[in-house]
Amino acid sequence: MDRPYRIFISTGEVSGDLQGSLLIPALMAEAQSRGYALEIWALGGPRMAAVGARLLGDTSQIGAIGPVNALPFVWPTLKLHKQVMDQFKQVPPDLTVLIDYIGPNLRLGQHLKQACPNPVVYYIAPSEWVWSQGLGVTRQVVDLSDKMLAIFPQEATYYQEMGADINWVGHPLVDHIHQFPPREQARQQLGLHPHQPMMALMPASRHQELAHLLPVMLTAAQQICRQVPDIQFWIPLALPAYRGEVTQALQRTGLPISLFPDSQTVVAAADVVITKSGTANLEAALLNVPQVVVYRVGAISAWLYQHLLHFEVEFISPVNLVVGREIVPELLQQEVTPEKIAELAYSLLEKGEARHTMMAGYQELRSHLGLPGVLQRAAEAILNVLEQSLR
Repeated sequence: MDRPYRIFISTGEVSGDLQGSLLIPALMAEAQSRGYALEIWALGGPRMAAVGARLLGDTSQIGAIGPVNALPFVWPTLKLHKQVMDQFKQVPPDLTVLIDYIGPNLRLGQHLKQACPNPVVYYIAPSEWVWSQGLGVTRQVVDLSDKMLAIFPQEATYYQEMGADINWVGHPLVDHIHQFPPREQARQQLGLHPHQPMMALMPASRHQELAHLLPVMLTAAQQICRQVPDIQFWIPLALPAYRGEVTQALQRTGLPISLFPDSQTVVAAADVVITKSGTANLEAALLNVPQVVVYRVGAISAWLYQHLLHFEVEFISPVNLVVGREIVPELLQQEVTPEKIAELAYSLLEKGEARHTMMAGYQELRSHLGLPGVLQRAAEAILNVLEQSLR
C-alpha cells in the first residue's frame, strides 16, 4: 500500500486523552519497526494531538458522573459522531481502536462496523467486570470487538468467559510511571523544603466532580491546617478551564493552597494525596504516596444508580478493586465529610501503622498491574490485527 495505514482512535475525558497519548507513540514505533507508516485520526484531546494524532474532535471535556449530568453531553456527542461518520464515508479507517468511554464508544463503534467493516480493537475495555449494567451491554462489547486488550487480569477473565478474544497486556501506568519526576526533584520544583509537609488535593477530572468534591476537600484542608500549621496544599489542574472556578474557591478560604498544571509533579512531591477515585489512585500507589479516596455524585444520580440501575460495588478505587480488599480508605456519598477526610489524611501523614500497612498493600498491587512493556504489547497486538485483516 502506497499510503500510510489509517488507524482511528476514539476515546473521551481527560483519562482517555492520557491513555491515547501513551498508546500512539508505541503504535508509531512498532509500525516503523515493521517497515510501514501509520496515520492516526482521533476523537480525543490535546495530549493525543501533541503526539501526532489528527483530531477530528476534542472529547477531553465531554464526560460526566451520573446519568443526569450526562444529559447535556448527548447532543454534542451525537453531532460529533455524525461528523466522524461523514468523514469516514469518504476515507474509512483501516482499523478502529476504542479506549474505554463505554456509552459513546459502543454506539460509534457499532455504526463504524456497519459502514466500513474493518476490525475494531477495544483497548481498556469498559468496566463491566466491576459494575455490570447487564449482560446485554457486555455482549454488545464482545460482538463489536475483533480483539480486546485488558489492563487488569479480572477484566480479561470476565470478558474471556463471555466469549471475547482478549489479551491481558497490563496497565499502561507501569510504563508511564517512570516519566514522573523523583520525589526530591518534584519538591524542589514546587519550592518545598525537604521536610515541609505537603498534601495534594485532586478533586476532579470532570466538572461535576469539582462541584461535589472541591468544597469538602477545602474544608478538610482547613481542619488539617489547625493540626499542622506549616503544611502546604497543592492542586493539579486536570483542565485549564477549571482554573477560574478553583481560584475563586481558594480565595474564599485563605488557605495556603497553590495550583500547578502538572499532576505528575504534585503527586510525586506529596506526603499524602486526597483524591477522587480513578487513575490518580494507581499513580499514587505506584509512587508509594499514601492516599485517601473520596467520591460522591448528586442525590438524583445516586438514587438512580441504587434503585434503577442497581449498581452494587464493594470498592470504588481501582487500587482496592484490583487486589480485592481495602488497601486505601474510601469515603463514599454521605461518608464524604471534612472531619472524616481530615482524620484519615492526618493519620497517614504520621508515619505510623496506617501508613505502613498501606505501603505493604501497594507492593501487593504491583503484581496485578503486569510487567513493564505494556504499551509495546498493546501496540503489537493492535498491529497484528491490522495485518491479519489486510491479508
